[in-house]
Amino acid sequence: MKLFGEFRMPAMPDFQALAEAQRKNIEAITAANKIAIEGAQAVARRQVEILQSSVSELSSAVQNMSREESPVGKVARQTDLIKSSYEKAVSNVKELSDLIQKSNNEALNLLNARFSAAMDEVKSAVSKG
Repeated sequence: MKLFGEFRMPAMPDFQALAEAQRKNIEAITAANKIAIEGAQAVARRQVEILQSSVSELSSAVQNMSREESPVGKVARQTDLIKSSYEKAVSNVKELSDLIQKSNNEALNLLNARFSAAMDEVKSAVSKG
């Protein structure tokens, strides 16, 4: 019965290793989600701060303009207000964009590290089998 001797039973998968790998995957996803949520919260907090600051600055600017009696002076103040508001808005958008990008990069780096480790684990398991 040499014929049956040539057939080998496939190796049984290491269920503990599979469970451990899955646990690590879930931990990585959970950590990445936590980073993303913390990033979103930081962006939301900063948006509230920006809104409060903008309302305060606008209130002050309106008071200053109401004191200006000269039409030329009012136009000059309005022009300055528009320019500074635009510059501030661009700066705020960049700041918020940077916060979002930082959070996304942190989460992605964590997932990339886990993926790389998972591929090493698969390679190791295949070489053992």
